[in-house]
Parts: sequence; structure tokens; C-alpha cells
Amino acid sequence: MARTVSAHRRQRPPATRPRAGVLAVQAALLSLAALPLASQAQSTPDAPQRIEITGSAIKRIDGETALPVQVITREEIDKAGLTTASEIVARLSASAANLTDGGSMSYGGFRDQTGFNGANLRGLGVSSTLVLLNGRRMANFASPGDASGVDLNSIPAAAIDRVEVLLDGASSLYGSDAIGGVINFITRRDYQGAEVNVSYGDTTEGGGGKRTASLAGGFGDYGRDGFNVFGVVDLQRTNRLNASQRQFITDLKIPERLPDLLSSATFPGNIRLSSDQRDMLIADGYSSNGHTVIDSKTINPAAATGCNPPATLYLPDGIGGVDGCTYDYMRAIELYPQSEKTSVFGRGVLDLGGGHQAFFEASIARASTHYSGTPNRIDADMDVSLVPALAGTSLASLPAGDENRVITVRTRLAEAGLRTNELVSTAQRYVAGLTGTLADWDYEVGLNHSLDVVSDRDQQGYLNEQMIRDGFADGTLNPFGASDAAGLALYEAAQIRGEVRRSVGMMDSIDARVSRPLMKLEGGDLALALGSEFRRERQRFHQSQPLADDVILGETSQGTEADFGHARNVAALFTEVNAPVTRQVEITTALRYEKYQGTGSATSPKLGLKYQPLPELALRASAGKGFRAPSMSDLYRPVTEGTAATLVDPVCMAQDPSNTVTDCSDTWTTYEYSNAKLKPEYSRQFSLGAVMEPSRHLNVSVDYWSIQKSNLISTLGADVILANLDKYGSLVHRDGDGWIDHIDLVKENRGKQRISGLDLEFNLKGIETGMGTFGLRLNGTWTLNSKQQTGDGDPYVSNLGHFVNDGVVQRWRHTLSLDWEQGPYSATLSNSYLSGYTDQTIVGKPDRRVGAYTLWDLTGAWTVTEAFTVRGGVKNLFDTAPPFSQQAWFFISGYDPSYTDPRGRFLYVGAQYKFK
Repeated sequence: MARTVSAHRRQRPPATRPRAGVLAVQAALLSLAALPLASQAQSTPDAPQRIEITGSAIKRIDGETALPVQVITREEIDKAGLTTASEIVARLSASAANLTDGGSMSYGGFRDQTGFNGANLRGLGVSSTLVLLNGRRMANFASPGDASGVDLNSIPAAAIDRVEVLLDGASSLYGSDAIGGVINFITRRDYQGAEVNVSYGDTTEGGGGKRTASLAGGFGDYGRDGFNVFGVVDLQRTNRLNASQRQFITDLKIPERLPDLLSSATFPGNIRLSSDQRDMLIADGYSSNGHTVIDSKTINPAAATGCNPPATLYLPDGIGGVDGCTYDYMRAIELYPQSEKTSVFGRGVLDLGGGHQAFFEASIARASTHYSGTPNRIDADMDVSLVPALAGTSLASLPAGDENRVITVRTRLAEAGLRTNELVSTAQRYVAGLTGTLADWDYEVGLNHSLDVVSDRDQQGYLNEQMIRDGFADGTLNPFGASDAAGLALYEAAQIRGEVRRSVGMMDSIDARVSRPLMKLEGGDLALALGSEFRRERQRFHQSQPLADDVILGETSQGTEADFGHARNVAALFTEVNAPVTRQVEITTALRYEKYQGTGSATSPKLGLKYQPLPELALRASAGKGFRAPSMSDLYRPVTEGTAATLVDPVCMAQDPSNTVTDCSDTWTTYEYSNAKLKPEYSRQFSLGAVMEPSRHLNVSVDYWSIQKSNLISTLGADVILANLDKYGSLVHRDGDGWIDHIDLVKENRGKQRISGLDLEFNLKGIETGMGTFGLRLNGTWTLNSKQQTGDGDPYVSNLGHFVNDGVVQRWRHTLSLDWEQGPYSATLSNSYLSGYTDQTIVGKPDRRVGAYTLWDLTGAWTVTEAFTVRGGVKNLFDTAPPFSQQAWFFISGYDPSYTDPRGRFLYVGAQYKFK
């Protein structure tokens, strides 16, 4: 998919220069640097044009630097049938565990930030990958949560000309968040004419279909008219995909293989007994399954008749146990959401004369994503007289007011409908600036205003909790069967609809930079860049009054004081020097100082070396430091109540020998805490590689990279805490009976992380034969090491080829494409591959392997006329299903949704018409 910038990169015309990024000079520094610029110098029209490349602020004739940069062209994007920035990022072999529509939905209400599509290079986390648009920052996804980064839904995909991916830390130029690398989306420049694109696609099993349409247009020849205006409108709609529409969900045999990861909230409801209630029923000889006297604290009167298939099942090994029922939510859960995405992008440039240019960019994007989950659940208290199955037991003969007459029923509110909500994310970004040349100094000054607004709206299935509890207590609602008209009316009256959360993130910045050649060296010009940036970041969060009052069943309130608004200033200075010492040796140094209000400062140096002993061979190396400042959510997010995955409490197991795993397992309540005293993470990075171009048809590159992070901003997982109670037991809070009330998850600076690997790229192109012209591209990453400490002093735990905590880093990932062209026809056969790995280790289950995941796509195009092109293809040609996994991190069970695609075989057709 991607290709490396070659050792002999072709020169680009001025109109297609990529911007280097948020590389700036404050006004005072700019004025100081401009003192010797009293006379203007016009560049010679025929002189080679200097270009910029992501990762450097210095323009140069040769685009190859000491840093590995991959370039994904518009042609490659079209050939692969990619229509969103998220789809482009997913094809990068260096990316792992990206946040996607399917992945974020899989949290199923257990975690926040649904609707967020985030890039994750090297598997270091979304927060360690910097995403730029035309070299400048955008406001991060506003909803507070563990991941901090740009929502890829806000990138105007139809306007993209190419994507430059810097696979190396770049804090020395871009500051915070660039530890894993930089993804720079670069839009079209100097475009003239108009272009219409439409496409329609659907899956062979139904569900998950997609329709797109875009209109792009531009006018004005910059070279002739002195201006250009370009704009794009992009519309996309995807259809929801339900588990009931996929055969592979049935083939995974989740109830048989993972009964413990399903739910104990059933319909008819399970009864949760106290120890005394259980003992009294055992003494009565009570049997709920019709075979044996109960021995557990979870029982269900419907167990004797098989519960209530197909969703509520009798699974003796399930979370409901031998005396209760288990709810198989995977039979009806949504695997992919319905969404509508709209983006508008415009860019204008005006020649001011004298080598100066004004530019303006505006983009507006709106993504509406509709999530549908399982019906709501509740643990409702009822008098034993309202439970017909217990009428003949000793519990029913207890006197009124006896606490053992109160029966807790854990039930699924199927009659209230599925929990559905709409997540609307709106992003705006406006940039204005000046660029040009003064006396051999290249300069650029820009103002950037960026805004992200996230609105979370409940639509169905979220209920007034007290009304529902009262309905069960007085018998209006029936947890064991169909409700009458009064019960159904109560469910409707209890519905709470409308916006429950609203988050706003804003970023305003002024940046500037100057660069120029200082003197001649044997290999070229010694060049200097200076710059700085000032940025103001703000975040606001508001929850509705019903949510603040904690009256919404299925939603977790953050308390009446949860609304917050915080802001901080960020200031930075940087410098870069490029020294082509000889024709073969080039040295680049960079240094950035950045200060974050309230959390301290960081200095990030960088040293790069390029050695070209032969025209066909370039060797390169770099070393540097980086950092990630804590996000506003890390610092100020209010206490958030959540739910851990189903876990066993070892204290419960030890307290009573008769307790079973079913008795001691639950989805425990968690309280997540931010920390205003957090300090930045720090990194050390090193890379060493070679680029070979033995002929004009072949380009090969190999790069070794190593990243070490320290002072990690992290939260211990509930599984880690329960597995290490001797060390972390103070984070577990229990009630008077010793039952877990909640677990504290607190952000701290703790532990270190190490990861290293090899990037391999192979690009064979322009091979002409009697059957047409062929090309072959390989883009692969071989990870050598990936491990992290849970906390300070803890041993390193490797997630390389082993699912640990929240995910896995596959040892080998690649994308491979075979291109063919002949006359007006072209086709591409592509393959994406992720190696297999050891599944998550689960106590009581044997270790197992998750199979490799490989997808083949076949796409093609027919250029009917110079103006009209028809495209089409088949994605996931062999209808490959996600491999089985026993992971217990994601709400979705049976497979890992972070890297797999549940849609199956997808066919699409599209057309493009150009007006000139």
C-alpha cells in the first residue's frame, strides 16, 4: 500500500509541496530572524524547487531524509477502494489496535469514547500517534477518556492527495504525542476542474453496506492567474450489521466455548440469593434445574425447562451456573454501527506578489453513529410473594419485614427495547496564513482555530431507574414473563431520551517558522530552521440533569459536580540544522523545547545521519528523545463509574469452600480517577536503515527501530489488581459482607515500555510484458520486542504475539499488492496479513493459539474515456471470518474486534467523472 520516499525522489512542482507541520516562530523570534532580510531575492524560474517532507522543517531539492517516511498516493487509495481516513490507516503495517467504528462499539457501554476512530502506530496507543492535516494539528476528539487523539472521521478523505507517514518519533519538531510517529494527511493543491465520485457496496450476507458520493472542484491556475480555490463535499453512509446476520457468529460456538463470558442478566430473570437464603432453600430440597438440589447463589425457575432460547440458555458451565440461566448477548448484538458522515473542505491560495502567498483552509465534518446494544438490565428487589416459584418454600413463610423475604432478581428488560444511542461528532477547522521567500529565507506564519464537539444522545432503552425499581417492587413489572398492559405502559413512561453528554474541545494556535541556507558545504547548502508555536487548548464537559442526578438506568453518572471546563497554554521553540557535509554524508540535528502549563516542560533533541556511498544506496540513522504530555482528560476528567469485564474475586473463592466460580464472578463496578499531578511520559528512540534503488523499477528499504518509554501514564486494569491483591488490594473496596463494591482505577505515572522491530518495503513497478504492465508492492513490519511493566518495579510483561490486558501486537503484519495495467484497464490483487498469536491467558482455561488473519481484495478500473472511469471490486474475496479468540477485554466475545472485520465479503462498484 505505502511506499518509502526513494533515494532519488522526483521533484514536485510548487503547488504540491507538503507542509512540514506545526513548526513555528513566535513574533519576536521571527522579527529577530528577519533583521537581515531588508532586500528581497527572487528565485530563478528555472532553479530546482526545494520541497518539504514530513519530519523536517527545511526545504530541500532531494526529498530523502534520515527519517523513514512512507507515502500513500491518491492513486493507491483509489485502487484499494478506500473512502475514509480510518480505512487508509488500517492498511499500514506499522499500525496496531486502531480505534474503529466496530472496535469502539465493542466496548458496549463498558467504556467511553464510542464513535472515536483513532490511529495507533506501533501499538503504543492512540495518544502516542500524532495526526496532522496539511502539516498542522487538529483539535482532539472532545469526549473525555483514556485515548487522546484526532478523530479520523474529521479528516476530509475525498480531499486527500497523499498521506505521508513518518515512522519515527518526531517530538523534536512536532512536540507532544509524536512518540509512535506522525501521519500527515495532505490535501490536493492547485486543482482545476471538477470531479464527481459515487460508489455503492454491500456484503454478500447482508448488512454493513456502504454508499458514498463526493464532489470536488477547483478553479484558477496559480501560475497563470495568481490564485486557486479548491473545495470538496464528501458524503458517506454505512448500514448497521447485526450478529444475527453472520454465520460465523454461530460457527464460533460461543455458548459452548465461552459460556463464562456471557451474561447472568437474563429473561426470565436469575435470582441472586444471599448465603442464608441459599441455605434455607437447600434445606427445603429446592431444585431449580429439575435435577439436583441447588448449590449456588444464582438460580432460575426456568432452568428446569431450558430457560428461554435462543437468547437465554441453560448452560451449566455458563455464568448462570447449573441452577440458573445464561444470556447469550452475542446472538443479537450489533457488530457494526449505522453511520452518516459528511465533510466539507475548502482551500484557497492567492499570490500576493514579490514571492509571497496567502492561503486559507476551512473544513467541517460531521459523523453521526448509531449504536444499538442489548436490552437494559437491573438487579431488582422483590418480596418473595411476587415470585411464584418460591411460594411453597420456607422463604415464603417468613414474617413480614424479614430481610430474607427480599429476593434480588437480575433480569434483562427485553420489553423496554434495545439500548440505542446516537453519537454525533462535529469538527471544524480554520487555518489562515502567509508563506513565501524573503532574501533566501523561506517563511510561513499561520493561525489555526480547531473545534470538536461530541454529543451523546439516548434514544431507546435507557430508563428512569426508580420507576423501574418501584415497578418490580409493586408487581407491575414481571421479571419472569410477559408484562401486562400496565407493565408495558410503565416501560414507555420510564424512557429517557435526548442528549445526556456534551463535550467540547478547542484549540487555537499561532505558529511561524523561517528557514534558509547559510553557507555552501561540499554536499550542498548548510541550512537552518527556527520556529515556535503558541497554543491554547480548552475542554468542556456537560452532562444532562437526569444523568447528573443518577436516575438513568444503563447510564453511569459522574456526580452532580461532574461538569468541568479547563484550559491550558502550550508554548514551544525549535531549531533544526541540516548539514550535507559531503556529497555522501548528511547530518541533521533538531531541538524543541515545549512547556505545558501545569504539567512541566520537555526538551526533545534529535540527530539524524544519511550516508549515500552509491547513487543506488542510501544508509540512514536517527536517535532522539520524545514525550507525551498528559491530556486534559488524564488531568481533569471527573470520576467515572464503569464496569470491568467478567472476573473472579479470589477473596470470595477463599472465604467459603462451597463457593463456585459462578458465585464469585461478576462484571465489577469500577471508579476511574484522573490525576491533576501527572507528568509527561518520556521516550528514547533509535532507527537504522537502508534504501536501495538498483534500477528505476525497483526500490527496497529496510529499517530497524527501537522505542523505550518511561514514566508511563497508565491505569492498572481490574484484572491486574485482582491478580495481585497483596500489592494492590487497597484499590478494592468491599461491603460489609466482603462482596466487592467497586474497584479504583487511578491514573499514575508508572512503569516503562519497550518495543522494537523492522520495517520492510519493496516496490517493483513499471514491468512491461506482452500481457500488460505489472507492479508489486510489499509493506511489512516485523516486531522484535514489545513489553511493558504494569507498575514501577513490576516485571516486564510481553504482549508480542500474546494477548495481554487490552490487546496484542502481532509479530508480523503486511500489506501486499500486485498491480496490472493494460490500455484502459487496470486491476489490483492485494493481501493484508496479521500473524497468529497466543490467546489471552484465562485462569482455568488451556492456553491456545489464535489463527493468522489474512484478507484478499480484488479491485479493478476501466478508463472508459479520459473523463469517465468505472471502478469496482471485491473486498475479503474469500469471505474470511475473524478467528476465534477467548479474549475477555472487549465486550464482544468470540473474536478480537480491534483488528478484524466482521462484515465478510464486500462487493462494490463506483464511477468517477471529471469535468475540465
